[in-house]
Amino acid sequence: MTKNSPHFPASRCPPLPYGLYLILDPSAAGRRSLVELVEIALAAGVRAFQLRMKAVGTRQLYDLAARLCPLVQGHGGRFIVNDRCDVALAVGADGVHLGQDDLLLPDARQILGHEALIGISTHTLTQALDAERGGADYIGFGPIFPTVSKGEREPIVGLEGLRAVRRHVQIPIVAIGGIGPGNVADVVEAGSNTPAMISAILSAPDPAVAIADTLAAIRGMR
Repeated sequence: MTKNSPHFPASRCPPLPYGLYLILDPSAAGRRSLVELVEIALAAGVRAFQLRMKAVGTRQLYDLAARLCPLVQGHGGRFIVNDRCDVALAVGADGVHLGQDDLLLPDARQILGHEALIGISTHTLTQALDAERGGADYIGFGPIFPTVSKGEREPIVGLEGLRAVRRHVQIPIVAIGGIGPGNVADVVEAGSNTPAMISAILSAPDPAVAIADTLAAIRGMR
């Protein structure tokens, strides 16, 4: 999307739940079952999930999404698929999360309809504003801190970068990058509605404790 892109209305789907946005990545989970990790997270109160599987075939992605989607939705949560509108549509997901080099937002909206949640990864204020003007329901913004989970090549934006975007953007911000139980309160204070985590939860010695500590820190800032 560019500054001159036409505005497409955001979805009529219920908004992304606030709290923790848990990104499900098998490479961070190791030998742990993503299904079991989702069950743990749901029991703790997490209601926003994104499935991200970069280096797998469509069938493997579909099979796991088809298992996780009804599990999450059955507990009143939102299930988002990374990149793949076709898989999101096939399993009845709540929406899709797109990167800067993925399918354009208007095309994703045409495929998924106005009931779907569509998030856009952004790394600058310009990208964030473009996503909002284009009709994104929320933006991912980061990396806030250094991280190895995604092999980030984008510059670290820091808490001040997050605050700057919060001053100019009205839609929810999912901050990402190096966030864990120890710094999540700072991220919420800086303006993130739903901080995202990957390895801080999936690779934690005890994911249930990590989730509980994270949610307690977030609730303490509300």
